[in-house]
Amino acid sequence: MYGLITAISLWAIPVIIVFISLYAFFKKVPVYESFIDGAKDGFDTAIKIIPHLVGMMVAISVFRASGAMDFMLGLLHPVLNLIGVPSEVFPLAILRPITGAGSLAFTTDLIQEHGPDSMIGRIASTVQGSTDTTLYVLTVYFGAVGIRKTRYALKVGLISDMVGFAATIIICMLVFG
Repeated sequence: MYGLITAISLWAIPVIIVFISLYAFFKKVPVYESFIDGAKDGFDTAIKIIPHLVGMMVAISVFRASGAMDFMLGLLHPVLNLIGVPSEVFPLAILRPITGAGSLAFTTDLIQEHGPDSMIGRIASTVQGSTDTTLYVLTVYFGAVGIRKTRYALKVGLISDMVGFAATIIICMLVFG
């Protein structure tokens, strides 16, 4: 099973790139020019989020260095250990619905500390991909189009984040455990 996942991960991106390039070629889309336009937009976006990422990384580092996170995890460790969840990834379940930059900073920190191929690194990476920044989405996107009643959207969003976190734990344990 692990060999199949490794083979898919090695070939997935090159196959997708070749497929998109060939499809665009046959549809007569200027591939290179489209790529450059997208890269310029992506670069502008990256420049805009750097201050937020740095701020969240500093805040998370201070939270961890102060011992507050270790205290919180110490209280939750017996319960999390009982159900097989690494306690190091639990703060990500709380942080991810609130802030994308903060959860990315926390995930980066977990991967640097435990390694990308550790169970903690794999779970953290999968949580990043299987959950969303629910409160950010409700604030920014709903506010942009004038939606004021977000009660049900908030409930559904937070429930989906919990399901995504639980599914991440189960699937990572089954695939990599």
